[in-house]
Amino acid sequence: MGGRIHKTEFAGVNVEMGANWVEGVNGDQMNPIWNMANGTGGLNLRTFRSDFNHLSSNTYKQEMPGGPSTPVDMVVDYYRHDFQFAEPPRVTSLQNTRPLPTFKDFGDDVYFVADQRGYESVVYHVAGQYLETDPESGAIVDPRLKLNTVVREITYTHSGVAVRAEDDKFDMAVYTKIFLKFPERFWPEGLGTEFFLYASGRRGYYPVWQQLEKQYPGSNVLLVTVTDDESRRIEQQSDKQTMAEAVEVLRKIFPGKDVPEATEILVPRWWSNRFFKGTFSNWPIGVSRYEFDLIRAPVGRVYFTGEHTSEKYNGYVHGAYLAGINSADILINCAKKKMCTYNVKGKHD
Repeated sequence: MGGRIHKTEFAGVNVEMGANWVEGVNGDQMNPIWNMANGTGGLNLRTFRSDFNHLSSNTYKQEMPGGPSTPVDMVVDYYRHDFQFAEPPRVTSLQNTRPLPTFKDFGDDVYFVADQRGYESVVYHVAGQYLETDPESGAIVDPRLKLNTVVREITYTHSGVAVRAEDDKFDMAVYTKIFLKFPERFWPEGLGTEFFLYASGRRGYYPVWQQLEKQYPGSNVLLVTVTDDESRRIEQQSDKQTMAEAVEVLRKIFPGKDVPEATEILVPRWWSNRFFKGTFSNWPIGVSRYEFDLIRAPVGRVYFTGEHTSEKYNGYVHGAYLAGINSADILINCAKKKMCTYNVKGKHD
């Protein structure tokens, strides 16, 4: 439960290792997650609108014999695709991303969640309406909920369902947010300086940076995002090596500054974690409604849900939420109305 929404303490504050933004806000339709986080839902999470409008003037080039145009083009392409979908455009289905339903339906704005209660507050808010919770702490104590368990086999009969746990694999995209703490600030501050890009000749090499002084004042923390192959490479090396690589990049970005050594680093390892094997789904070229219907189709009494079963909003928190509602409706129609037939049309029907 909760998927890749998880806070942890770093540099004296709680930061988000997984989902961090409410994406798709201020459009014609209300994003249900935004409604819970900062609307009538009552959570009133501390959020900040992310401003990407000044990236063109915050792009730092790696000097290369062939000229800087190729690295710059590459990092801009990375920002437009990999930073959003965690994989390069050559493997991402345009059918599901152009236009991207999240922004088309809910609006173009994105809000960074920087609340010490964590983005996971949304999960507990929803789960607390259906599961047993501790009256004092609010923790979910319902015995029906099994955490830290990998499902290996599911068997079912007319009288019940049995789940056997162990390991399995599912191909997931990998999106890694690396946090670095420094003894002092050396990066630009003020309007239009929140995000900056590093144009390397190597695609995805510490490309997208974010300074978090607005979200966590006085923390001296930078966030750099890597994805896909770079995520997997970094997960397999020591944090010390990652810290050294990141600081080297920062010294190239700010050659006129005295860039100190980082004092702390946080490297999430979603790909290496046997309970996750990645961060979120990114459906490849060739995927259509047929595949979505197949993956969420009930098998007897067993029902499936999750962001990966959302045809329009896979990869997003609101996709997971809306997919849960959709799967619940299918189950309810079967249990109460005896409408248990789930038809999957052919791929080319």
